[in-house]
Amino acid sequence: MEVSPLIAEGRKIVTSYGDGLFRFGEEVVTGSVLLFPKNVYSWPYENIDQVDVDAFGRVIEASDEIDILLLGMGSGMKPLPAEWRIALRKHGIVVEPMDTGAACRTYNVLVSEARRVAAALISV
Repeated sequence: MEVSPLIAEGRKIVTSYGDGLFRFGEEVVTGSVLLFPKNVYSWPYENIDQVDVDAFGRVIEASDEIDILLLGMGSGMKPLPAEWRIALRKHGIVVEPMDTGAACRTYNVLVSEARRVAAALISV
């Protein structure tokens, strides 16, 4: 699926996703990712059941630059463990769970608004 809003130069946006990969303009990453406005990192989780609170370490390290973490949980959703919310909230980060497609679209909108956002995206 193609998703391409107008974004300031140097910002990472999701231009498409699906078939187990993400595109950020010409850059392609296979598998799940941690996405920040200026960087994208592979994230070694194939489904949300493999994720634990330690999976958010890189996000917590960047907490001085992030207010919102969009959590793309794959093709569906499940309840978010309270432990995750508490761990992130301690660092001033609000986590918003949603399916991966919604997280990609929401991320692009928030980046276009210059919001302090990151996304943890399970590939679909």
